[in-house]
Formats: sequence, C-alpha cells, structure tokens
Amino acid sequence: DDLDRLGIAADEPSTDELRGGPSSYRQSDNGSVYAAAVDALRGVADVYACDCSRATFAAWREAHGHAFGGPGGAGCPGGCRDRRIDPNRTDIGLRVGMGAGDEAWDDLLLGLRSAPVAADGDLLVRDRHANWTYALCVVVDDLRHEVDLVVRGEDLVDSTATQIRLGRLLGRHAPPTFAHHPLVLRPDGSKLSKADGATAIGELLAAGASREELFGEAAWRVGLLTSAQPITFDAAMDLLAARPALSSARAGTSGPRSA
Repeated sequence: DDLDRLGIAADEPSTDELRGGPSSYRQSDNGSVYAAAVDALRGVADVYACDCSRATFAAWREAHGHAFGGPGGAGCPGGCRDRRIDPNRTDIGLRVGMGAGDEAWDDLLLGLRSAPVAADGDLLVRDRHANWTYALCVVVDDLRHEVDLVVRGEDLVDSTATQIRLGRLLGRHAPPTFAHHPLVLRPDGSKLSKADGATAIGELLAAGASREELFGEAAWRVGLLTSAQPITFDAAMDLLAARPALSSARAGTSGPRSA
C-alpha cells in the first residue's frame, strides 16, 4: 500500500499481482518450494531435528561466557545432531549442518568481509512452529528469482556468510553481490521498530507529508542532498546513479533483478 501511495512500482511482481491471489513472490504461498529445498539439502548436508530453543542457546552463553558456535559446523547446545530425533516431528526445529570454515565476500559498502558459517551453530531452517526461517527463504527465493544484488541493512551482515554457504549447498556457486547500508536509528542507538511504535511511511503520508518531501528527506539522510528538500523519485535515482558505489554495483551484476 505504501509503495502504491509513493508511486514506486517494482519490476516484478506488481502490487496488483500480490493482491490478486497466491504468488511465487509471497513466502507464505510457497511452503512446498522451501520443503523441496530442504529435501535437496538432505542429499548434500546433514539435516536433523533439533529441540533446542533460544533459551537453550542463552543458557549455554551464560554458562560459557560467549555465544555457541565453532569452526567445524558446531551443531547445537543440545547435541541434537547426534541424538537423531525423529525428523518427522513438526513441533521442533530442523537444522542443516553447515560444515567448517568461513565464507568471504566483497561488500559494495563495507569492503572485503569474511565470517564463519557456523558462528551461532548449525542453521535453523524450520522453527518449532513449523515455519520456514528467513535465512532459508531468502536464499531459495534469490536463487529461483535470479536476484543478483542484495541491498539490506548492516544488522544482517552477520548472517551473510551462512547464507552464502547455504546457497552453495543448493547449487548457487556464485553468490549475489551484497551491499549492507547503515540503519536509521533512534537517539538511544536502537533500531526503529513497528513493535516499539516507530512512525511508518504510511503514517507520515496520512499526516499530510507529500511523497516528494519523503524522497527528499531520505536523499538528505543518505548524503545525496545537502539539505532536506522536496525531490521526485526519478531525480533521487539520478543522484544515486551518479555515486561510484552504485556504478560499481551495476557493473558487477549480470541479471536484471535486485532486491
């Protein structure tokens, strides 16, 4: 709704398609796709049931003074990989053994980065409520929709190595290009969150702000303008295209899609 009010149209899918019924771009419509991906992972990695919860990991952290994880595909605090719990149970999670080592990438905004693939233990791909996790869904979706440029907040940079490794296990040998940008934060340094009452774009529009004012505010916040002033979306894109980082991003990508 907010994209429509701002006049921003995605290349695909259209918002009309999303409103019209099931879509390959809506994760809640594609459970069978993620289930098939996990079945494929069983052929190349150890997929196992896990009854560890967040509290299990928190207790391990408190007892040892650091987060659970390690260089060898660390499993989980409860040793579920060796316990071989019934994988058909849907009231507990599923994890994928990520293997050992690090993954490296050249971030368009942060530069060369490297991180272990199992810093917090093996990857949870289905939670105890039978929901497919974000980490699985975005990797599967980027692969099937041919996404080759991922622009997202710095709060997700720590998950990148794991997602690159998961993509390799699913047959994606060349990962997408990543660009992790700074976040707009509250004065106390915490993230903006709907759960905490942060003002949404729709609320600003409803209060009388024009879309040009909002584009100008955003352009000023990221340094495209020296002061906040109304600007059209196309004009903001022209300013953005002139920045070297984005020029490099476009030169380094081969496909037409980004997310």
